[in-house]
Amino acid sequence: MLISVVDPVYSKTFAELIAPFPPPVRELTARLVALVAAHPGISGKGMTGWKSVNFRHASAGHVCSVFPQQDRALLYFEHGLRLVHGEGLLQGEGLKRGRYLRVQPGDDIPLDRIGMLLGEAIALFA
Repeated sequence: MLISVVDPVYSKTFAELIAPFPPPVRELTARLVALVAAHPGISGKGMTGWKSVNFRHASAGHVCSVFPQQDRALLYFEHGLRLVHGEGLLQGEGLKRGRYLRVQPGDDIPLDRIGMLLGEAIALFA
């Protein structure tokens, strides 16, 4: 369980999860995980089988996940299709309900929009 925004850097599970990826992707993944983990009411857990960090809210359930990949990281919203503030930002038109934000090392992370998406995703089921 991620307890604070610094835990992703020191968690053994998180370290194992990001170890196979290049340093810029590891850093980007840690930034995304810390950003989501800082949102009120959200807790995260590294899932080595899924190769992701999954985030839950006590009332809303599974909200999102961060998936590191070889050249980028994805922030996947479980019910992204229903998120109004995802328009023009989230991808995944072929998916039934989820949508994702693709971020590459060096990209500006849209902090405010991600915060709005997290709040909106929680509000769907809280």
